Amino acid sequence: MSSPIKRHFFVCTNSRPPMAKPSCGQKNSSGVYMKLVEELEKRNLFGQVAITPTGCLGPCFDGPSIVVYPEGTWYANVTEDDIAEIAEGHMQNGKVVDRLLYQWPQF
Repeated sequence: MSSPIKRHFFVCTNSRPPMAKPSCGQKNSSGVYMKLVEELEKRNLFGQVAITPTGCLGPCFDGPSIVVYPEGTWYANVTEDDIAEIAEGHMQNGKVVDRLLYQWPQF
């Protein structure tokens, strides 16, 4: 039997000491996480969407970061003000929020 979960949102909530390199936690990722959970509840998407706080996802200078599976979509510089748009667009309707997509560096 396959999972009823259509999308899984992973939110970096990692924090580092103040003098270390930047972290999502220093940029209010816990607030971003909580707003995402609120939107999940508001839209009654339990059982269809999962949200998990995580440790470091990697792009620390561009956080807070969110990764969405199964698409493998990476969002960067997410704020609490962005969450309603992510929830309606991606969480509820499967539409990626292009303006928040992480731009991977070219090596």
